[in-house]
Amino acid sequence: MKRWLAMLAVALAAGTSLAADAPAPATAPRVESVDILKQDQAERTREQPGNNAPVWRKVVAGEAHYSSLPYPESGVLIQPKAQLLGQPVATTAGEAWRRFRNGPMISIGGWLILGVLAAIAAMYFAKGPVKVHAPPTGRKIQRFTPTERFVHWTTAITFVLLAVSGLCMMFGKFVLMPVIGHTLFGYLTYALKTMHNFVGPLFTVSLIVTFIMFVKDNFPIVADIKWLAKLGGMFGQGHAPAGRFNAGEKLWFWGGVTVLGLAASGSGFVLDKLVPNLEYTRFMMQGANLLHITATVLMMGFALGHIYLGTIGMEGAYKAMREGYVDDAWAREHHDIWYQEVVDGKVPRVRAPEHDGEPVPPPAPKTV
Repeated sequence: MKRWLAMLAVALAAGTSLAADAPAPATAPRVESVDILKQDQAERTREQPGNNAPVWRKVVAGEAHYSSLPYPESGVLIQPKAQLLGQPVATTAGEAWRRFRNGPMISIGGWLILGVLAAIAAMYFAKGPVKVHAPPTGRKIQRFTPTERFVHWTTAITFVLLAVSGLCMMFGKFVLMPVIGHTLFGYLTYALKTMHNFVGPLFTVSLIVTFIMFVKDNFPIVADIKWLAKLGGMFGQGHAPAGRFNAGEKLWFWGGVTVLGLAASGSGFVLDKLVPNLEYTRFMMQGANLLHITATVLMMGFALGHIYLGTIGMEGAYKAMREGYVDDAWAREHHDIWYQEVVDGKVPRVRAPEHDGEPVPPPAPKTV
């Protein structure tokens, strides 16, 4: 017996010596951290059953632990404490983002959209739709070709689908869910989110085609300053001068369609993880979400004004995009510079299909 115990002691001593001489594995610190965490939790459980404070203390510390998932930050369960002026605040960075996104972010966005709707309603009831004062001449000018109208309506319809589904995802749990219940709201939101993800790329393609097709007529000219000074004729005497597109339409083209549209599209591609070779970290996704909300809400505000003036806010504007043609009186009153170019022959007058084969009426006299 004594001989057996002596041999066991020698073997243990040799094993300890070999372990001390062997190099530490690459995962040793991580395993040690996990072992310490288990030991701390075991001691706390014995003293206070059900208290898992040691585990959550490690979790909220933001340290990377072992994870078999091949994704960035997969070893960090919860983001670390947020920093404000160099000092940690009483919440994690992820929770701070969630509170900002669900609090001030969507509140400001909601009030902005409601404010635009209130301004449009006040404008309509105060001044009514913008009418054409001169009687129609019977002569037609092609304002938009069939291809231009197709691209415009594709952009408009996809934008409306994205706006409706986005508003449902932003405000639905506050407005719809109390009315239709959790189950129906869940199905509805899932369907709208799926549609949102598939319609988004089509909207981006239509934006690019819109830019290529209309950019030549949206460069600023001197008359745009006069148009802005009169705010399209709402202030001052006489009509505001304009080319094929007035200054307001150009602001919508460059600010709403180009800048905000591309910002919304780019951030949407990041949220859908469609950008190759991009490290999709929490910070990246949170920033893309805030940029997407900001761009889309501002774009919806611009679009509401554009839709108003293109439908009930201006007589003949919707018909121009639906049929493609406008009367000389409408063109002369709202886009006099463009109309004069048509009269001078610098821009071709394409006759309406119902007048094909008929003699061309004499052009209106030049305006001074």
